[in-house]
Amino acid sequence: MKSEYYLDILQQSGAILKGHFLLTSGLHSDTYVEKFKVLQYPALCDQLCKGIAEHFTATKPNVVLGAAIGGIVISHTVARFLSTRSIFAERETTALTLRRGFTIDEGERVLIVDDVVTTGGSLFELIDLVLQHKGIIVGIGAILNRSESKMDFGFPFYPLVNLAIPAYQPEDCPQCAANVPLTARGRTGKK
Repeated sequence: MKSEYYLDILQQSGAILKGHFLLTSGLHSDTYVEKFKVLQYPALCDQLCKGIAEHFTATKPNVVLGAAIGGIVISHTVARFLSTRSIFAERETTALTLRRGFTIDEGERVLIVDDVVTTGGSLFELIDLVLQHKGIIVGIGAILNRSESKMDFGFPFYPLVNLAIPAYQPEDCPQCAANVPLTARGRTGKK
């Protein structure tokens, strides 16, 4: 029931777009979730992030970690509801890294957050980053899991919405085969 509530927030904000999109993962899809369409409204962002925070309250994180850029807003808002600090990782060349004086202390309890999960690539990078710093991952929260398969990160994973949206390798994309023009929304240049 709650999942429908959060999906409704995404739909009403215009965050779920139809077309032919190149995703950050390099895959193609007829559906794109533009998280900034919902994050531009602080009250809606609060509702989504409060849902993630409430789910992980009992894990007692010391810090919430997201990836720049969308993860900054989500991390900050979730951390506000958990009364803890928020940090974010930035892509430096090809890897996510902590900059700007951010640290994860050994044994620090970390909640990782993300916006839209397709392949989980960014989350796996954030997991590696926390483990390199000897942090303790208490869970992973996301606004939307659009993967068609069950995601297993090795830690508790809680997406507000599970919505299986097909994504294709370019050579297998039905829209490419039909010569539908490609819209390059959301591509961050991640390798």
